[in-house]
Amino acid sequence: MFEKKLENELATVAMGNALAEVIKSGAVIFLHGDLGAGKTTLTRGIIQGFGHQGKVKSPTYTIVEPYELAAQQIYHFDLYRLADPEELEFMGIRDYFASNAICLIEWPEKGGMLLAEPDLDITLEYVDEQRKISIIGRTTKGISIVDQL
Repeated sequence: MFEKKLENELATVAMGNALAEVIKSGAVIFLHGDLGAGKTTLTRGIIQGFGHQGKVKSPTYTIVEPYELAAQQIYHFDLYRLADPEELEFMGIRDYFASNAICLIEWPEKGGMLLAEPDLDITLEYVDEQRKISIIGRTTKGISIVDQL
């Protein structure tokens, strides 16, 4: 398990950049935390760490936002407004996991049993005026990523 305090938004983006350096390729990452805890900010750091230059927005209404980058395909999911996990089945969720892409999933608890096993479980929480990140490796790949941080 890896834990670190993040002083501000810049530190959260930098943590995402550091994760991108050690993830390298295909991974399923669950992002937990209250509204405004920094899940999308961390995601922005990861996606920018793979070379994305544009904006990174939360796919709250679209459910998934794809990023086709030279080094890696990344899918950013936000399941906050998901009414029923079966909606994921209709959008072909299993195909995303089978593609060796990086799948970053906010609010994974709303996906039920349709989500793949996460390599990493990341929790962001408020601690006073700062945030704390906790990262747990759930697979051999996830444990290896955590060990490199």
